[in-house]
Amino acid sequence: MIDPFAQFAAWYAEAQASEVNDPNACALATVAIAPDGSPRADVRIVLLKGQDSAGFTIFTNFESAKGRQLAALPHAALDFHWKSIRRQVRMAGPVQRIAEAESDAYFATRPRESQLSAWASLQSQPLDARSNFESRLAEMAARYPAHVPRPPHWGGFRLNPEWIEFWEDRPGRQHHRERFDRTTDGWTIRLLYP
Repeated sequence: MIDPFAQFAAWYAEAQASEVNDPNACALATVAIAPDGSPRADVRIVLLKGQDSAGFTIFTNFESAKGRQLAALPHAALDFHWKSIRRQVRMAGPVQRIAEAESDAYFATRPRESQLSAWASLQSQPLDARSNFESRLAEMAARYPAHVPRPPHWGGFRLNPEWIEFWEDRPGRQHHRERFDRTTDGWTIRLLYP
């Protein structure tokens, strides 16, 4: 049986063993609708925090630019580039919020400083001075001297890919590319020209 999730897991394990920093870093592409009604692509680096046959999970502030974009147009693309192993994985598909219990469980594993930042940051909003953010951090630290609960405006999204492409570098730009497409019966696979 064709299983792109198993192939991703194998490549990801190799990347974890060889990438110096953040093998879980990936580019997340979303679409925003401009005031004139035209689509605007938006991309940023995020960290993958979960992967299984249900999809690929990231976490964010729901009120951030990416959070608002994913809520308004729940479709996105991810791109992983692992330079040390000369591989790349691209995918796209629908996105949905994960269950609150799953967001709570992940939030509890974050360092305290990151938990406080989730409360203090008005992510993607203009910041007049760094001291304003630092004051908000101090406020949150005083409000939550021990346990820091997950903010209601913070949680996870899961991308359930409709397709996944695996790219592997080859000499002479003769790269190897495999594309998996989801069907009603599972997945199909085809090769693509470099």
